[in-house]
Amino acid sequence: MNQNKVLLVDDHAVVRKGIRALLDTVEDVAVVGEAGTAREALAEARRLRPDFILLDLTLPDGNGLDLIPSLAAAAPGTKVIVLTMHEGEDYFFRALQVGAVGYVIKAGDPEHILAALRAVLDGGVYLYPSLAKSLVGQHIHDREHPVGADLSPRETDVLRLIAEGKSNKEIASSLSISVTTAQTHRNRIMQKLGLHTSVELVRYAIRRGLIHP
Repeated sequence: MNQNKVLLVDDHAVVRKGIRALLDTVEDVAVVGEAGTAREALAEARRLRPDFILLDLTLPDGNGLDLIPSLAAAAPGTKVIVLTMHEGEDYFFRALQVGAVGYVIKAGDPEHILAALRAVLDGGVYLYPSLAKSLVGQHIHDREHPVGADLSPRETDVLRLIAEGKSNKEIASSLSISVTTAQTHRNRIMQKLGLHTSVELVRYAIRRGLIHP
């Protein structure tokens, strides 16, 4: 079985140890490296080219939010999941804006970490539930792109399932279509809406009221 490589970035060794122990219970995930500073994180990202980085936002030599774009440049294709004590909406929205595909609060249930990894492994995103609701509060009245103006009914159904974190395989099963057709719908939706990432699709779906976290 191919294992997905994870790099842990947190300035507290005891936290890294706890997360490593948790991830050791997941058979298709392997922690391949650790870093305690922004500089170490960049070096390890370049060296290891991990599939995922679990990133704390508070580091002794830099802000994790500022680090996310640098990590993307250092290891193209690597997906960043924020794992932080910061529950403020400013941190949350900024993390999404700079490229994070998941946001988990340290004070929450450790199962949220596993849920985030699983969602991203399946091609989706993971937004910490209480903070995801704030996306609705901020954008629910935004009507720049009315629902259905550009999308067919089937594409709207596919978008809703994407926003719920469903993989192409799950979408195909739910709608009784092939996985290839599900991917084709995903590509067309992105093209029609001018969006480029799963995070953008989720935010669009929430703004349109297609899902309610």
